[in-house]
Amino acid sequence: MKKRLFIYVLGLLPFVGFGQNLYTNSSSQSPYPYWIYLPDNYNADSGYNWPLMVFLHGRSLSGTDLNLVKRYGLIAEVRKGRSFPAVIVAPQVRKGQYWKPDSVVKCIQSVIASNSIDTNRISITGMSLGGYGTLHTAGKFPNMFCAAAAFCGGGKTVDGCRLSTIPVWIAHGKRDEAVPFRESVVMANAIRECNDQNLRFTEFGQLNHGALERMFRTEELYEFLLGNSKGSATFFPDFQLNTIQY
Repeated sequence: MKKRLFIYVLGLLPFVGFGQNLYTNSSSQSPYPYWIYLPDNYNADSGYNWPLMVFLHGRSLSGTDLNLVKRYGLIAEVRKGRSFPAVIVAPQVRKGQYWKPDSVVKCIQSVIASNSIDTNRISITGMSLGGYGTLHTAGKFPNMFCAAAAFCGGGKTVDGCRLSTIPVWIAHGKRDEAVPFRESVVMANAIRECNDQNLRFTEFGQLNHGALERMFRTEELYEFLLGNSKGSATFFPDFQLNTIQY
């Protein structure tokens, strides 16, 4: 009941105006430059530790211009006016590179070192290249994350059992022309072989690759990422995705 109450309040929080709480960081302590979002009342209580949501972008946002990372995903939602009761970090990988789990974790650790973060409530999400990065990273370092959501990506089947220890949401469109739908099917099956209680796999029969960007506009994603905590029972929201208003 406590988790569900928290999620209901999330939808009532006031909007932040067009990313006024967004900052860039290119510290030598992080392998990637990144955007960081701080909640409106971040400084109100110096003793409070905030949840952290990590967003890994797809290949089209790779490069050396951090403004590309604003095009879709969590930073785009902040720019549109959505407010979150969490810190967000959105790093950028260079063109032609893949997300490396060790580097992603080092980036997260640099954020933890300089911000008030609840290390029991670190979640990760991504799309396409970022979907692979999400499952690669959470699969190698499952003890770091309370939840992982990967859209139109894939992963390494050897990570299946480790991923099965944390809440994982995978979604993919069957008309994906860039990343085959079977990439997610293979990963879902690898996780299920070890434990099917912590997995949700959503299939979209009519959606193509780019359409999965819509997932970052849903309430279900943030209910899932913010509704889980390490050491607590797995929480999945009611995924009524056929009724989602995009």
